[in-house]
Amino acid sequence: MLIDRSCPLCGDTQSSSLFAEARLDPARLGEFAYASRKLPEYMHYRLVCCHACDLIYASPVPDLSELTSAYEAAAFDSQTEAVFAARTYATQVRLFCSQLPDRCGALDIGAGDGAFCRELQALGFTNVIGLEPSSAPMDAADPGVRPCLRQEMFAPGQYAARQFSLVTCFQTIEHVSDPAELCREAVRILKPGGVLCLVAHNRRALSCRVLGRRSPIFDVEHLQLFSRASLHRLLSESGLRSIVIRPLFNSYPIAYWTRLFPFPVGIKDALLWSLRKSRIGNIPLKLPAGNLVAWGFR
Repeated sequence: MLIDRSCPLCGDTQSSSLFAEARLDPARLGEFAYASRKLPEYMHYRLVCCHACDLIYASPVPDLSELTSAYEAAAFDSQTEAVFAARTYATQVRLFCSQLPDRCGALDIGAGDGAFCRELQALGFTNVIGLEPSSAPMDAADPGVRPCLRQEMFAPGQYAARQFSLVTCFQTIEHVSDPAELCREAVRILKPGGVLCLVAHNRRALSCRVLGRRSPIFDVEHLQLFSRASLHRLLSESGLRSIVIRPLFNSYPIAYWTRLFPFPVGIKDALLWSLRKSRIGNIPLKLPAGNLVAWGFR
């Protein structure tokens, strides 16, 4: 069942206009449709632009129970890429680690196979928890980090107020039906001086402007897409201060970047086959992929 929604950031409907009609073929939504770092299908729900807060959001969208079921059943084949992503995120957390009240209590929302939880442990964090709704990445988790992981969605009331020094949500804020509620709840459970850190796609990035709707950020998984302005509004209205927003350079193997780029299908298949047969595909390449990292203090 699809549900109409107003802007999930400001609630406005009067300042919104159609950005793009739906591009959707349900027959093509397989086990990887709601998986992380998948091969893009270049499909999306109907998209609306809110001119009041510069957010693009999908409407109508599946209801929460349908989304929950889709994520629970999603496949997982990106363990290598998860390690690369976790290392990139850890470099950002190091920038403000010394300003945290302590390193006791860290919550990662959308933890996948726990690769970033392992990085948090290496940074000296204790009482680390990773929330992941999908079964497949949980099953693939390293035994050393598996006890940190819980198969569930993040929801209000799960945790006590002022419990965590750090809450992270990396490339997950686009996937949730109520991003403002998530951030308000994250702030509630942060200790004074604690940090909420997000990574989000930047809809106004050069890569998005060049590729248009062939950009992989336009996807059935993404219920909203942020810009620097809308991301700042999200964090400030959640009660955070000293907000920092900056471009993020991602490092991934060349084969993964090839998966993302909208080559014609035949050309992409040939390139990926060649890269799998050679060592070139495994070479890491650092690029400005159109992502933003943002954090703010409680």
